[in-house]
Amino acid sequence: MSPTGQWYGHTFTGLPRGSRHLALTFDDGPNDPYTPQLLEVLARHNVKATFFMLGHYVQARPDLARMVAEAGHVIGNHTFSHPNLIFLPTNRAKRELEDCRRALTDSVGQHSRLFRPPFGGRRPASLRLARSLGLEPVMWNVTGWDWKAPSTEYIVQKVATRVRGGSVILLHDGGHEHIGVDRSKTVLATDRVIARCKGEGYDFVTIPEMMESIRSSRSSVVS
Repeated sequence: MSPTGQWYGHTFTGLPRGSRHLALTFDDGPNDPYTPQLLEVLARHNVKATFFMLGHYVQARPDLARMVAEAGHVIGNHTFSHPNLIFLPTNRAKRELEDCRRALTDSVGQHSRLFRPPFGGRRPASLRLARSLGLEPVMWNVTGWDWKAPSTEYIVQKVATRVRGGSVILLHDGGHEHIGVDRSKTVLATDRVIARCKGEGYDFVTIPEMMESIRSSRSSVVS
């Protein structure tokens, strides 16, 4: 469950040191009213983010999922019901990924091939399964620990003291236990993190944009 560990197969965890790009990612949505509030913050800063959504919330609130897509953000697969894939039989894990993909397709149409395992839990079989379904596993290397944060400042400090160029930042616009979980601290912290990081010369991109920059740099080296 170590987010940057590559022992059981490759996962995307960000760009090499020296990059000035950062990626904001949000898990466990969509979630009313905090996903719309978060979209307002991102729009105010002209930042695009990557949202890893739960299929059963998407089914319950397809309007929120469409709101995220229509704002130009990237949407990825976070399974249907947020199980720990380490302990899930392969056939059930496959159903989780397929059901989430179906829910996303029904609500927003075309979306990304990105996938983030709940809790970061994965094993070789779950990574092979994801890739067999055409999904690209994405982890993180900075977290705000916002699911249990005592304050907005706590989240900001957790991110600000660990962020570096190329970081993938994990935050949450929802919670896996139920819709409506309070993410007001995350909304406020996101506003402050963006302002602080931009003031330090970083810019924010989506996960696909990060991946494309790696492919482009490799192509230029080969050519």
